Amino acid sequence: MGVRKKNYADRIKEERKQIAFAKLTNVPSSPRKMRLVADLVRGMEVYRALGVLKFSNKAAAADLEKLLRSAIANWEAKNERKAEAGDLCISTIFVNPAPMLKRLRPAPQGRGYRIRKRSNHVTLIVDTINKDI
Repeated sequence: MGVRKKNYADRIKEERKQIAFAKLTNVPSSPRKMRLVADLVRGMEVYRALGVLKFSNKAAAADLEKLLRSAIANWEAKNERKAEAGDLCISTIFVNPAPMLKRLRPAPQGRGYRIRKRSNHVTLIVDTINKDI
């Protein structure tokens, strides 16, 4: 590897050291329901977001809380120190649709109605809060 490429790769690696992510795939709820909960915590400080998710009435909040705890643990393992209150925020969170399970439900007069069982993928990225801005 050339010197220029190595310097660039080292700089990218140093920038990514502050970022940790976690993915949750094939969650058996519709993406629309999960996005409602994801919108609640987008851009929030992580410990405040954990409180919001813990006391939310939505069923998707439990899955998202577990995912956020995983992202925090990933950040702590990457940086070899404990995350303190005010250190981290949820920089990016997005919900993508996963493949649907298509089923048939019996209907009157010999017909069949199609049931689409939706699922989703969630990606959550945790980043440090910049104090100097």
